[in-house]
Amino acid sequence: MAGDAEPGPLTRRVFDFVDVMEHLAPGAEAPDDWRPLAEFVAVERFERLGTFLEVQDWRQYTEMLSQWASTIDRFETTLRRVTESGRLVYYEVEERHFRHDNVNVVNSMTVFAFDDSGKIQHLDVYLQQAR
Repeated sequence: MAGDAEPGPLTRRVFDFVDVMEHLAPGAEAPDDWRPLAEFVAVERFERLGTFLEVQDWRQYTEMLSQWASTIDRFETTLRRVTESGRLVYYEVEERHFRHDNVNVVNSMTVFAFDDSGKIQHLDVYLQQAR
């Protein structure tokens, strides 16, 4: 965020969404384990466009999250930049995926698009990682 500006209402929703995801990730084994995230999401209209241009609805997204969570012991992020503009939040972080004694570090930027009711309806995900 620029300076010490207070986060906007949609940015606060992104922060809450990510906090819940970080809390759930270590123990989530099935799509239903991600149910607390649905509070933030327009589930029926949700779409995620991933780093390989794959398109996922809410069910497919929670299945993918469950598969990912089964490969990690812990997940953390460090905020780099966040910008709220209209109904979009640009959220740039360093991600750390822990598994045993290994840590995989990637940079990601996710664009969160919100509907009129303040629910996440679309994600665009961009990723940088070492080869």
